[in-house]
Amino acid sequence: MRIAFLLTSSLTSPYGLGRCFPLARQIASAGHEVHIVTLHHNLGPTVPRHFQQEGVWVHYAGQMHVRKVADTTLYFGAPRLLQVTLAGTAGLLRQALKLDADVYHIGKPHPQNSCAGWLAARLLRSRPLFLDCDDLEAAINHFGGIWQKRGVAWLEDRVPHWVDGVTVHSRFLESRLQTLGILPGRILRLPTGIDSQRFQPPSSASVARWRAALELGNNRAVTYIGTMALANHPVDLLLAAFARLSRRVQDVLLLMVGGGSDLATVQDRAIQLGIADRCRFTGRVSAEDIPVLLSLTYVSVDPVHDDLIARARWPLKIVESLATGVPVVTGDVGDRREMLGEGTAGLLVSPGNAAALASGLEAILTDPHLRQRLAKGCLAQATRYNLADLATSLLTFYQRLRL
Repeated sequence: MRIAFLLTSSLTSPYGLGRCFPLARQIASAGHEVHIVTLHHNLGPTVPRHFQQEGVWVHYAGQMHVRKVADTTLYFGAPRLLQVTLAGTAGLLRQALKLDADVYHIGKPHPQNSCAGWLAARLLRSRPLFLDCDDLEAAINHFGGIWQKRGVAWLEDRVPHWVDGVTVHSRFLESRLQTLGILPGRILRLPTGIDSQRFQPPSSASVARWRAALELGNNRAVTYIGTMALANHPVDLLLAAFARLSRRVQDVLLLMVGGGSDLATVQDRAIQLGIADRCRFTGRVSAEDIPVLLSLTYVSVDPVHDDLIARARWPLKIVESLATGVPVVTGDVGDRREMLGEGTAGLLVSPGNAAALASGLEAILTDPHLRQRLAKGCLAQATRYNLADLATSLLTFYQRLRL
């Protein structure tokens, strides 16, 4: 079977790196021909357009709706955005038609890939079409105008009705689709799996290099891995919690891994709180560096408020922590309790509460036996999200709804 995933972000993005590519690679290893047709965050003459990676064909068909350079996300003005969007849609459609796939799967209900996927599957031929939802797109994305947000919200509600089946990772999104009128039999809950190939033990040289670069010394690292965008990643909550924690626990540093539009604002906030000397900001790092940084981590953090954004997510940072045996402290929102095995792989605290977040971190930092027990729980919980099992579920879903 030839399967084409249609995305709108590079494979280095959390969605491409953590959800789509590992699943595609697993399906390819089962003997299927798998293609990922997508857009690039900084398309230029040096970016390869067509290549094979670990058994999966990758096709970069155009520029993303934003440009990401180093730690900065650059947004296009309205006229240029329209031009980039149309060009990206046309590029995705051309490549999707050329592939003539047996199954098309839209990764996120964005305008470019939704239009290209529907046209490729429905306009000239009748091919099975699927959609993957992993977020509330109208809530998390940056928009230059209200018309853009309303357009994305409309697509988010309508595209599920245009396809044969929808995959989701969280129970919230599953329930939301049913509220929109999608029959339960057309929905597959498909959590993001553990990519064991990516999370092999890092080399001692790479660990030593990062330890020296971060000037960790004998300190223990409390680590956040994610985007520095305050609109949908409340890292300011984490900074407030760490300011409290640092007054009670001395041998601890806050490791902030990732870039984003609010990176400078977050760094300024650390200065205002008087914790800048105990913070380490890495900016964007490569996929290969994440396992290394987690190997230096004592406890990881997923700061959240109790809002729709948090309820909809299945956080990649928690998946990565499970894979490496690093306990997590997060708010008890959405599927996080399930992800952490009812608290066997981390601590669940009151969401949006800096004092509660600080207390959860302190509990692990001051009780090595608790930390050891939770680390074992992480590895045990990781076995529940086996990629081979998830790929089998998806292929069965395809077969059932293709008939």
